[in-house]
Amino acid sequence: MDKLREMIDAQRKGKEDSPVWMVGEQLLDIAAGEPDSLELLKQDLTVPEMSLEKAEGQIKAWADKHKKGNCCCVSPKVADGILRKFYGLKSLDERKAEAVSKPCEDDYIDLDSFL
Repeated sequence: MDKLREMIDAQRKGKEDSPVWMVGEQLLDIAAGEPDSLELLKQDLTVPEMSLEKAEGQIKAWADKHKKGNCCCVSPKVADGILRKFYGLKSLDERKAEAVSKPCEDDYIDLDSFL
């Protein structure tokens, strides 16, 4: 996680409180709970076409398309979906489906241990 934070901080240096900064924060939040996403993000962020600025451009494009009047708001859930698609991360629905389909080891009871 430290390596990813260093990579993100390098790309957003001097851009505090900007949309690019917020993309970095959202990616750190995603990676904190998803080890497979963490590894993929570390690989993707080495590619210039997968930079934080390029990802933010995807969110801006969505916002421009959905603008009402002079403003638009992109909810965290929508931004999450855009970022997951851009970086090839599993969607929240895919993650939920995996969790439901995988039996939890904690639910396993070995009846032989009671004998």
